[in-house]
Amino acid sequence: MELLKRRIEQDGKCYEGGILKVDSFINHQMDPRLMYHIAEEFVKRFEGVKINKIVTIEASGIAPAILVGYVMNLPVVFVKKKQPKTMENMLTTTIHSFTKDRDYTVCISNNFLQPEDHILFVDDFLAYGNAALGMIDLVQQSGATLAGMGFIIEKAFQDGGKILREKGVRVESLAIIDDLSDCKIVIR
Repeated sequence: MELLKRRIEQDGKCYEGGILKVDSFINHQMDPRLMYHIAEEFVKRFEGVKINKIVTIEASGIAPAILVGYVMNLPVVFVKKKQPKTMENMLTTTIHSFTKDRDYTVCISNNFLQPEDHILFVDDFLAYGNAALGMIDLVQQSGATLAGMGFIIEKAFQDGGKILREKGVRVESLAIIDDLSDCKIVIR
């Protein structure tokens, strides 16, 4: 997606340790027009795939997931990082956050993730694949079907995409970063 790649080159910032900061247009301050184009691209890439629900994990995946849900006219559910006292029929898994370097026990109500669901998981980043692997666990626990996973940005050098593809997961990444060493952003 050329528009996204240009924006990463223009406004993305690179930090030591393989960190790409896109908080001025994707995951802190958001560009709604860019986010809408991102949603349209995901819809195009998953055209013809049986999907009846969009799922993401809080917080940075919520905006793109809502727009994908809006364009596809499907409900959107987000996996929570804190268990609400009111949640019933909860499924849980543990996910390690690369960005925050900590583990989270995340949860989703089985009322919103059921065996008849065909899930499209949408998130902002794919790095080591920890959130995605946690989502796979939740989908398996529920008996639902994972139709595919869409990521705005994939950091190919951190192997999450490779791991998911080796598991047979359909992965669509709109921008793939091959390298961030020497704080130079190399986009495939």
